Amino acid sequence: MHPGRSATLHRSTTVPAHHRKTRRPDHGVGVESEACFMDLTAAHWVYLAGVVVIIAVMILRKNVVVPAVAMTFITALVYTGSLPVGLTSVFNASLTAASELFSIFLIIALITALLGSLRALEADKRMILPFRKVMRNGSTAFIVLFVVTYLISLFFWPTPAVPLIGAILLPAAIRAGLPAMGAAMAIAIAGQGMALSSDYIIQVAPGLSATAAGVPTAAVADRAMVLSLVTGGVAVVVAFLQIRRRFRAPSEANLVEWEDTADTGSLLVPRKDREVPAEPVAAQAGGGERTDAGVASGTPATRTGGGVGADGADTEEGVRASGRTGAPALPRVPAGETLLQEGHAVKRSKAFAVIVPVVFAAMVGYMLLGKFTGLVPETSGGEAAGLVGGIAALLLLAAAITLDGRNSLETCATHVVDGLVFAFKAMGVVIPIAGFFFIGNSDFAGEIMSLGEDAAAPGFLFDLVAQAQGAIPNTPIVVGIGMLLVGMATGLDGSGFSGLPLTGSLSGALGPAAAMDPATLAAIGQMGAVWAGGGTLIAWSSLLAVAGFARVPAIELARKLFVPVVAGLLVSTIVGVLVF
Repeated sequence: MHPGRSATLHRSTTVPAHHRKTRRPDHGVGVESEACFMDLTAAHWVYLAGVVVIIAVMILRKNVVVPAVAMTFITALVYTGSLPVGLTSVFNASLTAASELFSIFLIIALITALLGSLRALEADKRMILPFRKVMRNGSTAFIVLFVVTYLISLFFWPTPAVPLIGAILLPAAIRAGLPAMGAAMAIAIAGQGMALSSDYIIQVAPGLSATAAGVPTAAVADRAMVLSLVTGGVAVVVAFLQIRRRFRAPSEANLVEWEDTADTGSLLVPRKDREVPAEPVAAQAGGGERTDAGVASGTPATRTGGGVGADGADTEEGVRASGRTGAPALPRVPAGETLLQEGHAVKRSKAFAVIVPVVFAAMVGYMLLGKFTGLVPETSGGEAAGLVGGIAALLLLAAAITLDGRNSLETCATHVVDGLVFAFKAMGVVIPIAGFFFIGNSDFAGEIMSLGEDAAAPGFLFDLVAQAQGAIPNTPIVVGIGMLLVGMATGLDGSGFSGLPLTGSLSGALGPAAAMDPATLAAIGQMGAVWAGGGTLIAWSSLLAVAGFARVPAIELARKLFVPVVAGLLVSTIVGVLVF
């Protein structure tokens, strides 16, 4: 199970079959000699070439879908020697990736739909009012996002934390002047990076690393906690210094501009032709505003007829009169002002502004009870993500019924469709990319290439990493950095946890030879694997959930995080070698 995604991801977090046939007797749990020193096949080299090509294309800021699809086909063709299998593997790889990633798609869709219904009630504005007292500017917003995300993710993993932050805190941070990219960086470093890499509370990650290395779990957990704090501390400082020049003055216009990005196309890669106005579009002659068609297409359009208040915002009567109950236009509010509904609608708006945060807070309290007491069952990982999604769906229904009554059936369906459209716009292109990296994982390769249940599935990525370990010199600092690189390489498939059995096994084998504690090496490998694949450096990992909620390109977010995260990992590796 990959905690950064959902319980459906990676059906096995144990050592792949081709890595556990034989164990070295000198360390109890070690690297299988045959796996590490086996002769690599032509398919392994083709897969490695594909990894290099994809990384190169990413560095050149180009879309990697075409090379990902092409290399998936070539890898399967070379391995099986069958043209039909090569062709079907392209489809199976994307199908497998879609099934494994759909939980992220669905939760983004439900939260986006909920936000749409709250926006129709204008409850979203009332919800963020209390946070303005704390988030007075971009700097305080950055700090609040970082701290709250870390605390939630430390207990429940990032999957449920990201929707909570996206629904409650992110709009307030954007309004305070924090750019969406800065908000995404703070959330990713705190959740997908610091909290998940230590996993100090739930201890799935240190348990996997320690078992494979043959050392106590507590030893790996303690070292991983220290290393995660060092890595996160360095990364967040560097990220703050990078983004602070883009901070803005607090303004409602910041929030309006950010909301407009929902309809500007795919968020996986940046678009050069994407232009979002810095200020709200001024009302057209005759007092009209943009219609929903204008909002959807990004072009200004005038609205004839009533439904516009004195300050230029939609009134409830105008929305109903125009027949736009399914997808009300985003309200345009002059900079520095907060427009809220008047009349009887204000009670409903206030009610949901309180209900939504209270319900989510109650959910957190419920999970805390499960964690620290026996009063309720423990909820974590994918179960917690499902709880967030179910709550969002029920709140969506309640908001739609409250606003539209008999028309709520159509309204609610429209919000759900809008949410799904947004989720697939944001992340649909990631599916074939993830498919290529899934074919390199033995958990999925057999299914993708239709090898059959009894056939041994190849682990191209793990075999390549295991083969390279023999070239690492036995000096502590080199071994430490080498283990970091091995961990980062295993994270290329977008899973921070699937590589931990390998890094743990290598730690158990290399630690005594380099006069290092295997627990320290295992913690270093865990840092590399989880920070890279868990959701800070790999765009097709759970980082795409952060990018989806923040409405920024996932690949651009990964690029922005590269320098801060790598700097933090290098510093923490040196600290681990010198201190432990």
